[in-house]
Amino acid sequence: MSFPTSVNDQITDAVTQSNVKVLGESPAMAMGSIYQTMAHSTGILFQNAVSSQQQQNTLSQAAANMGLMQIYSMNTMAAAAGTEKVSQGGIADNLTSLLTVLQSFRR
Repeated sequence: MSFPTSVNDQITDAVTQSNVKVLGESPAMAMGSIYQTMAHSTGILFQNAVSSQQQQNTLSQAAANMGLMQIYSMNTMAAAAGTEKVSQGGIADNLTSLLTVLQSFRR
C-alpha cells in the first residue's frame, strides 16, 4: 500500500483495478482490430481478383469474336486483293503520264 491519503482506500483500489483492466485488455483489442482489418483487406483482394477475371474473360471473348470474323471474311478479302491486283495493270501508263507532267513543270 502507498502512504495514507484523504481518499478512501476502496476508491483508489477500484481506480487502480480499472486501469490495470484497461492495460490488460489493450493487446487483445489491438489484435482484434488487426484481424478485422486483415479480413477486410483480404475480402477486397478477392473482389478485385474476381473483377479482373471477368474483364479477362470479356477480352478473350472479344478476341475470339474478332478472329472468327476475320476467318469468315477471308473470301471477301481474297476477292478484294485480286481485284486490286487486276486494277493495277496500267501502273506503267500512270507513271509515264506523271513523269510527263513533272517534266513540263521544269520548262
